[in-house]
Amino acid sequence: MKILIMGFSKLKYMPYINFYLDNIDCENNNIHVLYWNRDCKSEDKSKYHSVIFHEFSSFQEDDVIKSKKICNFVKYREYAKSILINSNFDFIIVLHTITAIVVMDILIKHYNKKYILDYRDSTYEENFIFQKLIHVLVNHSKLTFISSDAFRKYLPANTQIYTSHNILLDSFKHRDEKIKYGTHSEKIRIGFWGFIRHEDINRQIIEKISKDSRFELHYYGREQNIAKSLKNYTEELQADNIFFHGEYRPEERYEFIRNIDIIHNIYYDNNMMLAMGNKYYDGIIFYLPQLCFTGSFMGRMAKKAAIGLECDPANHNFTNEINNYYTSISQEIFRINCDIEVNRVIDEYKKSVQLLNTALTEDSYE
Repeated sequence: MKILIMGFSKLKYMPYINFYLDNIDCENNNIHVLYWNRDCKSEDKSKYHSVIFHEFSSFQEDDVIKSKKICNFVKYREYAKSILINSNFDFIIVLHTITAIVVMDILIKHYNKKYILDYRDSTYEENFIFQKLIHVLVNHSKLTFISSDAFRKYLPANTQIYTSHNILLDSFKHRDEKIKYGTHSEKIRIGFWGFIRHEDINRQIIEKISKDSRFELHYYGREQNIAKSLKNYTEELQADNIFFHGEYRPEERYEFIRNIDIIHNIYYDNNMMLAMGNKYYDGIIFYLPQLCFTGSFMGRMAKKAAIGLECDPANHNFTNEINNYYTSISQEIFRINCDIEVNRVIDEYKKSVQLLNTALTEDSYE
């Protein structure tokens, strides 16, 4: 079977692609991956075996206004269009709604009921026209995976919509990393990893943490405009307990979690109030408590599972809340709660794998 997986960024910034590559037989299927190299730097693809890559290379910063991205979106469409039309794929897996919108006409005309839509971002759904387009894409898909059940509010009442978690199975090989090799600190070390954005709320966090000597705050991630602005703000505050460590390779997480006590998983925008981020799964795998924004779907899930704290950096008592929460944790009970939540997620993950394999098997006989 000839399958194309379409992404909209670099491979290392699409960890969710591993759900498909880990669960499709790449040896006995002809697997192609289309991705966008946005920084035009080489990428290590050595771990991907029996996969054919199609690289669209065009420099594009992430944290710029949308109007400045249109030109590259058009170029991406032309590149993707030529591959979709000329390569005669049996099945398409589309990662991200923007990817699907850009080539929507081709998907519906040439691959009706022969694609999976992987939905993990509701940023544009307040736009009525965009939401209607997504409904069309969902209804023409073989099935749709969503990364958060909270996204269902924007989607049609369609029985072919299923939850697929952003859990990285390789992480389980390092599950005891913190327990076995964790370093001790007199301070509570809060860690963020990933793309550094959401400037306003991070300014609030930095401002509060910088004044409280009980804490350290560590950022790991590529530093574009927002990260640089936050670094400048940290310097203005003359904060000696805020650190920026720069870009990292995914496997380096297993080293720096040894030096982290609690995860900064606080985001605030319409999309992230509904989303389930990768760090939620890192928390329950590595037995690390996490901070989530009050009222967010992730925050409600963390509170329900008793593996994290809902909090708001705007509250004057922000750091005291974190300190009181962290110092009151029973490590034994906390680890049990993480195990329970991991088991729930893994059960749903296995169901997603079955659905994926069924979709591909059924299509191969049509």
